[in-house]
Amino acid sequence: MLIFTMIAAIIFLLVLIIKFKVHAFVSLIIVSLLTALATGIPIDKILPTLLGGFGSTLASVALLVGLGAMIGGILEITGGAKVLADTLINKFGKEKAPLALGIASLLFGFPIFFDAGLVVMLPIIFSVAKQFGGSVLRYALPSAGAFAVMHAFLPPHPGPVASGDLLGVNMGLLVIVGLICAIPTWYIGTYLFSNFISKRIYVELPKSFLSMEVMENENTLNPPSFKKVIIVLLLPVFLILFDTGLNTLSVTKVIDGSALWVQSLRLIGKTPIALLITLLVAILLLRDTRSYEQIEKICNNALGPICSIILVTGAGGMFGGVLRASGIGDVLSNMMSDTGMPIIVAAFLIATTLRVAQGSATVALTTTAALLAPTVANATDLSQFDLCFIVIAIASGATVLSHVNDSGFWLVSRFLEMDEKTTLKTWTALETSIGVVGFIIALIGSAIL
Repeated sequence: MLIFTMIAAIIFLLVLIIKFKVHAFVSLIIVSLLTALATGIPIDKILPTLLGGFGSTLASVALLVGLGAMIGGILEITGGAKVLADTLINKFGKEKAPLALGIASLLFGFPIFFDAGLVVMLPIIFSVAKQFGGSVLRYALPSAGAFAVMHAFLPPHPGPVASGDLLGVNMGLLVIVGLICAIPTWYIGTYLFSNFISKRIYVELPKSFLSMEVMENENTLNPPSFKKVIIVLLLPVFLILFDTGLNTLSVTKVIDGSALWVQSLRLIGKTPIALLITLLVAILLLRDTRSYEQIEKICNNALGPICSIILVTGAGGMFGGVLRASGIGDVLSNMMSDTGMPIIVAAFLIATTLRVAQGSATVALTTTAALLAPTVANATDLSQFDLCFIVIAIASGATVLSHVNDSGFWLVSRFLEMDEKTTLKTWTALETSIGVVGFIIALIGSAIL
C-alpha cells in the first residue's frame, strides 16, 4: 500500500506540473501534504514533518546557492567571462576555439547557473563563430554542454547540493569527485560529440545576432585581468581541499584531527565558508572603480533569479521528509534489496524517469535523492565515495533526454534559432550523451573506489 501511495504521489506530482502547469514549488507542497495524510502520519505531526524537511534542506542549499549566485553575478557584470573566453581563444588559436570556449564555460560555470551563464557567453560564442566560420553548433554546444555539466554535477548548484544533503554526502568531497567526473564527461559527452554533430548539421548564425552583441558600457570598460578571474574561480576549490585533505590525513592518523590548527583550516575549507571567502576576494579584486553601493546592488540583483530555484529545492526536501517519516523509503529499500539492483543503477533510472516526465533537472535530482535517502541510510557498506558517485548517477539521469518540457531546450532552441526537430537532433542528443557518459564514469568510479 505504501509503494502504491508513493507511485500515485509521483504521478500526481507530474500531472500537476505537466498537465495543469502548476508551479513545481506549489505542486511539491500539495503532494507532500496529501502523501502525509495518505500514509497515516498523525495530524499533529504533519506540519512539523513538512517544515522539518523544508528547513533542513534550505539550511545547506540556500547558503551555497546564494553565495555562488553573487560570485557569478560579479564575474558577469565586471566582464570576467569575456576576459576568460578571449584569453583562452588567443591561447588555443582558431582550430581549438571551441575547446577554449568550453573550458571558459567550465570555469565560469562553477559559480553561475546554466541559464545565466549561457546568456552571458552567447554573444562571445557568436562573435567567435562569425570570425572563424562554420556551423554555429561547433562553438555553441561545447559551451552550453559545459554549463549543463557543471549545473548538474557540482555544488554550489542547487540540484547536487540538495541531493548530497539528502544522502548525507560530504560537500567538499562531492566538489572534488564531481569535478573529476565532470571534466571527462564534458570532453567525451560534449566536446567530442559537438565536433561530430556540427559536421553533419549546419546551423547559421542567428539573424538576431547583431542585436545580441555585447555593448561597451561602464560595466565592461575596465574589465579585470585574466589572472584575477582565474584566482576567483580556483580559490573555492583550493580552500575546499583544506577540509577534504586534512580530513583524510586525520582519518589515516598522519595528523591529530583534534588539533586547533587542523580544525581551523578545516573550517575555512567548509563549502559555505570557502564560498564566502571567495565572494569577499572577488569583491576586492574585481570591483575596480565601482563603489561598494554598486557592488551591493550587483549582489542583490544576483539573488532575485535564484529565489524560485531555492524554494523548489526546499520543497523537494519537504517531499523527502514526508517519505522518510511515512516509512515508504524503508519499504522501497527492502524491495530494491530483493531485486538485487545496485543503488547507483536505480538512482540513474529513477532520475531519468522523472527528468523525462517533468523536465526539470533540479526537481529530478531532489526527488530521486529523497526517494533513495532511506535506502542509502540503511546500506551500511556505502562509503563517502560511493555516496558521491550515487549523486553523480542521479545528476546524469536528471540530464538525459532534454525535450519540450525542459526550459533549457527552449532556451537553446530560441537563442540559436533552431526549429524543434533540429533542437531534438542536437541539444537533446547532447544532453543524453552527457548523461550516459556521466553515468558510466560514476559506475566505473564506484566499482574502483
